[in-house]
Amino acid sequence: MTTETLQFNEAGLGVWTEPQSFEVTRERIVAYAEATNDPIAAHLAGDVASPVFAIVPVFTSLMEPALNVVPLPLFGKVLHGEQDFRFHRPIVPGETLTSRSRMTGWEGLPNGTRACVYLECRAADGELVNEQHVTFFVRGFDDGRKVGELAPPHGFDDALRAGSPAVDVTQHIDDDQTFRYSPASGDPMPIHLDEEVARDAGLPGIIAHGFCVLAFTSWALLGALAGDDTARLKRLAVRFAKPVLPGQDIRTRAWRAGDGAYAFETTVDDVPVLKDGLVELGA
Repeated sequence: MTTETLQFNEAGLGVWTEPQSFEVTRERIVAYAEATNDPIAAHLAGDVASPVFAIVPVFTSLMEPALNVVPLPLFGKVLHGEQDFRFHRPIVPGETLTSRSRMTGWEGLPNGTRACVYLECRAADGELVNEQHVTFFVRGFDDGRKVGELAPPHGFDDALRAGSPAVDVTQHIDDDQTFRYSPASGDPMPIHLDEEVARDAGLPGIIAHGFCVLAFTSWALLGALAGDDTARLKRLAVRFAKPVLPGQDIRTRAWRAGDGAYAFETTVDDVPVLKDGLVELGA
């Protein structure tokens, strides 16, 4: 059933955005590593970008496909629900990347509508550097239809909890983390910077950027599972479950789920903030 006669615009499905270029500098890579408390030497030296840095070159293309599909009165209800990175190789300084995106599909549900945006990031010679599936959720609006394709699944098998985790790491989100992460990432959203705006949005106060929390998780997993080797990471997928506040500790645990695959979750006081996590590593 639709709400208030509004519907997603099916004509906008599959329409590519105009390509956006991004120059990768060593300074930008270093700034991102420092803003996420990343201890991996290659990231801090700017020799190779941390995995979640991959969102920075595509950031301007992230929401654009939604403008072609989601009715404008609903934009205030849009949340970032899931993220799925597929890495073909790491990002390195000195290259110019080009990104574009398109909406691939959506599904109306009783409590809202989830929609998937696919992004691709390529080098100057056309080489595919990474792919991303971003799932948005429009709260309280049921479009009433299932159209196109959603993101690939990455669920968590609760049976894995019966075994000991391969990774168990606790990290601290600093009080000033959001003010450092915002300029390093290019994400200026005020709910991460302005206490009053955050509270007006129904939040308990300023919240950490979801990608910042994921960046913390990524370097913890790389250190524990891949010897800090960013090139081994092939997939990083997660569902954002609950906001993290500056000053909180996060705990990430990962269980082996197959050959080179690990399922993980990140919690605050045993409450999941990142769910259905999946890491896939190459040799």
